[in-house]
Amino acid sequence: MVTVEFLGPIGKEPMNLDVRSLQELKEQLHKDPALTQWLANSSVAINDELVNDMNTLLNDGDKVVLLPPVCGG
Repeated sequence: MVTVEFLGPIGKEPMNLDVRSLQELKEQLHKDPALTQWLANSSVAINDELVNDMNTLLNDGDKVVLLPPVCGG
């Protein structure tokens, strides 16, 4: 089971999902229409380390965080 957290304006509560890779997680999250817009342009961190490879394997207890783009001044 992995914990998925959504930062900033995504506005979703954390989820616990039984997935084995980022690709599998992406497929699960795409089932929620409210997340679709964020999945295309958010960065992803696993256990506080940014990753880009959707084939990255996940382990039981991992924390995945979706980091949406931020505008600032």
